[in-house]
Amino acid sequence: MTSVVDTGVKNFNSTMTGAPVLNGTAGSLVALLDAVLVNGFDLKSANSLTVAGGVATLGFTGSHSAQMDSVIVVAGSSIAALNGEQKVTAIGAGVVKFATAAADGVASGTITIKIAPAGWEKVFSKANVGVYRSLDPASTKMLLRVDDTGTTIARVIGYESMTDADTGVGPFPIAAQVAGGGYWGKSTVANGTANPWAIHADSRLFYFSPAVGVATAAANVGSETRFFGDILAAKPGGDAYACGLSYSTATTANAIPDGAVFSGGSTAGTAFPRSYTALGSAVVQTIFSYVGNQGSPLASGKDNTFGSFPSVIDGAMRLSNKYVTAGTVSPVRGDMPGIYHVPQSQVYDTFKQLDKVPGSGSLAGRVLQAVSCRDVSTGPTNAPLSGNTGIGFIDITGPWR
Repeated sequence: MTSVVDTGVKNFNSTMTGAPVLNGTAGSLVALLDAVLVNGFDLKSANSLTVAGGVATLGFTGSHSAQMDSVIVVAGSSIAALNGEQKVTAIGAGVVKFATAAADGVASGTITIKIAPAGWEKVFSKANVGVYRSLDPASTKMLLRVDDTGTTIARVIGYESMTDADTGVGPFPIAAQVAGGGYWGKSTVANGTANPWAIHADSRLFYFSPAVGVATAAANVGSETRFFGDILAAKPGGDAYACGLSYSTATTANAIPDGAVFSGGSTAGTAFPRSYTALGSAVVQTIFSYVGNQGSPLASGKDNTFGSFPSVIDGAMRLSNKYVTAGTVSPVRGDMPGIYHVPQSQVYDTFKQLDKVPGSGSLAGRVLQAVSCRDVSTGPTNAPLSGNTGIGFIDITGPWR
């Protein structure tokens, strides 16, 4: 790593200039995952690169996808310390800045920048189908198959191993749990209307938050968050099967809140390849917050365990880590990396999708980004309000592990 700060956590979203488009056409999700997980995007030539006082300034013509706290890849600089991944600290017209330990000076060379990918590989592919796997040597090396041949939804299924784009061993979920794999919504309408999305990732897990209802009406900006990848296993010595895939069991994008990460404790949509014992086949497990209403789980930011936000006592917002059970009411199998549940209601009155909040206390020095969420009883085809929509938070500073 050439950056002076950790760049292991990447955040991407549809408001980035030149970002991939997610819509109700076949192949749009695979193209999006190719860009953010594997290849990066928006490759651009730089006109200049200078260092002064520990700050590197890239100059270019036109616009670029870089945003504050995003990660770019610099290549071609004569100053080696400026090449590689860098976390953006400031942006302006034709300018991107990042912190560096390099000495003051002016770089030469054919310099390029692009949005850095999350560090995954595309192992197999065919028309509108992609199979993805973490490149991190410490990962479980499970694979995610995304069948994006449909328009409004994609089918997703994990495998322990695969030999081609259609053949695998150790599927999760298995057919008895949901035949053909789970569902990820892309759009409520089969058309080319661009839908907002966000992806937050490290090299072993990513969260996908699409606002599929925008295709129906521009005001329907609520999202649901899915994930694929390795959790923080609790088992001493490790858990070789601690890789999860969350999904909906509904066949349409209009009914996607079930199984979403922030949308309450649904048992319907989080599959792991095996239990913590490493025996058997796929198991469906549950995600809960450590603090919150577990008897009748509510979406983050709608959960009134600690009353409404802001607290009438101190104005604070409380956060809780989330964990995966080893069953529906069983011991903790592991924690969900980098995400936080809010056990308070009315949060959507203050925070909206992609808002950023500085961390405090144990999270001091970190930046949290908001994503919206619904309960399992509400879908994406209405405008979000605090009564039907909550907010969860994702750490965009990292590291998550």
